Amino acid sequence: MLVYTKMAFDIIYRHENKMGENVKKKIRAIVPDGFSDSMVDRIIYSRDYWPITLRWFLDGKIPAIPDCIVWPENVQQVADIIKLANIEKIPVIPYGGGSGVVGAAVAVKGGIVMDIKRMDKILELDDESLMVRVQAGINGMNFERWLNKHGYTLGHIPQSLYSSTLGGWLACKAAGQFSTKYGKIEDIVVALQAVLADGTIIESKDVPRSSTGPEVEKLLLGSEGTLGIITEATLRIWPYPEKRAMLSFVFDDIAHALEAVRRILRRGVYPAVVRIYDKNETMRHFYEFEEAKGKNMLIMLMEGDEKVVELEEKIVREECKHGEECGEEPVIHWLETRFNVKEASEFVPKGFIFDTVEMSVKWKNALDLYNNVIKAMRSIEGIIVASAHASHFYPQGVCFYFTFGGIPPKNMAAYDFYCKVWDAMMKACLACNASISHHHGIGIIRKKWLKEELKERMKMLQKIKAAIDANNIMNPGKMGGENGED
Repeated sequence: MLVYTKMAFDIIYRHENKMGENVKKKIRAIVPDGFSDSMVDRIIYSRDYWPITLRWFLDGKIPAIPDCIVWPENVQQVADIIKLANIEKIPVIPYGGGSGVVGAAVAVKGGIVMDIKRMDKILELDDESLMVRVQAGINGMNFERWLNKHGYTLGHIPQSLYSSTLGGWLACKAAGQFSTKYGKIEDIVVALQAVLADGTIIESKDVPRSSTGPEVEKLLLGSEGTLGIITEATLRIWPYPEKRAMLSFVFDDIAHALEAVRRILRRGVYPAVVRIYDKNETMRHFYEFEEAKGKNMLIMLMEGDEKVVELEEKIVREECKHGEECGEEPVIHWLETRFNVKEASEFVPKGFIFDTVEMSVKWKNALDLYNNVIKAMRSIEGIIVASAHASHFYPQGVCFYFTFGGIPPKNMAAYDFYCKVWDAMMKACLACNASISHHHGIGIIRKKWLKEELKERMKMLQKIKAAIDANNIMNPGKMGGENGED
């Protein structure tokens, strides 16, 4: 059995430990059944699913180490811990399922990791208004299964569905695989309850829309825990779909596939799932299909009212006339394999460094972004895999999801190689007037590029952070600092 000690791992982001036993005693008084400062728990909560941290872990390193972990059971406990943290000037890092991939949940300055998974109750279902009120610690798959059992769907199905929480979706502004029809999490949320950085509890009304000034609570969406902790949300839901139809097509070039989807959306048809794979990813994911060899695969899934789905099928076929129809089998294959992320555990132990990087861009610049980012990845010595698929679509543009993988050249550290590829991709992205993130957020790896992305808006973000979190206790070391630093 592996025994964890204080010397078992090298810590990359070290901090000055300011948490004495007296402070721990006060925290225990707030959450008597929800506190741990054991080394094994601190190591478990030292990382999220940021890919490079797995490499570090295998090398005997961890990115950072929190001082303790708490598991509150209600909003008042959350508020009381944050109030205490303000008094003691101790960081608080919200933690959902730990499925984030950019290091947003890493406690780079130590402090209290607050895991809210015990706050997982479904509080109210409003069938007439098609809304559900639920605590933010609920597991995504448990939530969707409960809704399905009662005749509904949330329509938010990220690849991390089995391991992520509602609070995490809201904090990183997530998007699910069915987003083209149902929207992203910001389109689904109606109202929020949250605890701000000073311990104030805020709540918004569960109305379809309001014109009572800026929706200040929406500042928490995408804030990655730097302004407060979301504890509850009211969400839009939909009746469970009556009919589902699946279509797939292959195209000789990715431009024709993109144009077909652009025209489908322009006609007001929004399939639940739309995904375009370039030739490399088609070969990787659809190698069993002979007709897909050397082609670009487009899969679509339509669902909802039977008559509406039948109309959508008709329009999709009309607009995919430049492609070859492949039936529903590739879509079924995708449905069966869409949660499979085994590559991380298979290849990283062999020294393979990889990541996925998603960017959004308007249609006018879509092909340039695809070509330029692929070129940028391939320009780095050691790169073996450079590919992409398009996974989220709008009438205005598209999200490309790029994958890179390779072996660092001799005398180059894994993290240096990793950052070199990321930097090349970010430069290519900004040169095409695209956004450096579509749904994974900022975390640690994108932080240094945030100022270039936001420009003058960065100053506004810093002022908001300073006003709401005067003591800089909420997830410090992340977004909002001058030149990407606090």
